[in-house]
Amino acid sequence: MQQLLRRVDEFVRTKVVPAEPTLARHDEAAAAVLRRLQEQARAAGLWGIPLPEPLGGRGLPLADYASIAETEGHSDFGPAALGSDLLLDATMLQRHGTAAVRERFLRPMTAGYCPPSFAMTEPGVPGTDPAALSTTVVADGDDLVVTGRKWFTSRAADAGFTTVVCRTGPTRSGKDTFSLVVVPTGVPGYRVVREVAVLGVGGQYEIELDAVRVPVDHLVGAPGRGLRIVAERLTLGRTLRCLRWLGQTARAFDLLCHRLASRRVGESALADKQLLHGYVFDSYAELGAARALTHAALTTLTAGADARTTAGTAKVVTARALHAVVDRAIQVYGAEGLTDDTALAMLLRTARAARILDGPDELHVTTVAARLLADYQIASETAPPVTASNPARK
Repeated sequence: MQQLLRRVDEFVRTKVVPAEPTLARHDEAAAAVLRRLQEQARAAGLWGIPLPEPLGGRGLPLADYASIAETEGHSDFGPAALGSDLLLDATMLQRHGTAAVRERFLRPMTAGYCPPSFAMTEPGVPGTDPAALSTTVVADGDDLVVTGRKWFTSRAADAGFTTVVCRTGPTRSGKDTFSLVVVPTGVPGYRVVREVAVLGVGGQYEIELDAVRVPVDHLVGAPGRGLRIVAERLTLGRTLRCLRWLGQTARAFDLLCHRLASRRVGESALADKQLLHGYVFDSYAELGAARALTHAALTTLTAGADARTTAGTAKVVTARALHAVVDRAIQVYGAEGLTDDTALAMLLRTARAARILDGPDELHVTTVAARLLADYQIASETAPPVTASNPARK
């Protein structure tokens, strides 16, 4: 395991990180560089480390993959270069896809030749209110007809298919009114409307589905059960994001400390300034807390238990830690930290988006607190109140 970790670390630092300025452009040149990195990862035996072996991966269990995920996450492009960013879609399609979907999309995807994308969010619709989604799917003989518009659809311009969250019923209430449908990106009616720049950088897309027709066997899971699959996907996705954000937080911490140790002001190093010692301590503590909470979520998830509370908590704390550490590093670098001469501007874009992606912090704070308080409310009906001599029962 340690040898594999060292090889991944070397690959990310020596091959992916130097390519970041090109990869961040999200253009044809970036796509060519990414393909080359992926071929190098395959040649090095580092492709798809967490993917199942029957699908061409190394089959590393999620608990063992955690430290590697953090190392891959040192660069925002590491998971894509090494193929591990396919884990979410691979897990979803392997568990819930039909035989036709698995044969047509899953195997080519995990081989690196059919990139996936996932479309849930819609323009003008709060991401925290999935019941307001309006994209629809209706059955028409042996076909499904999908109509609607989505945005923040990652990789849509290069994807071989998009899994679309669609309304299957007219009611806003309940979770059983949505389905997931796999839509090949080359079918008539599928159109990339525009690239959506996020803090000045592309990579997200708005798409239109104008009466797109796909075979009925492109349905993922049972009709009307789409949001249940989305919830399963999000719990795993948040945990994986946290692991990768830990890698970027550690990178920002290294940059912070290196600058403090190497930059001299007058006769002394910045590292001698006691005011800046607080930056180091706070960053180290926040990184450690985020790592502990993320691994707690991972333990819950791999045990097959309900990980919504632990994953939601880890998501908020890790996103905040990443943002805080990057911000301190920029402050220490001064004007240089605002430029692309360092990785900090790129890390800041990721850090700011992290507090919104996969649900804004406020949503997780509210839902986690509500679950915790519900446990206490239930307990209070059958047990004496918690006191200093009767410690919490959790």
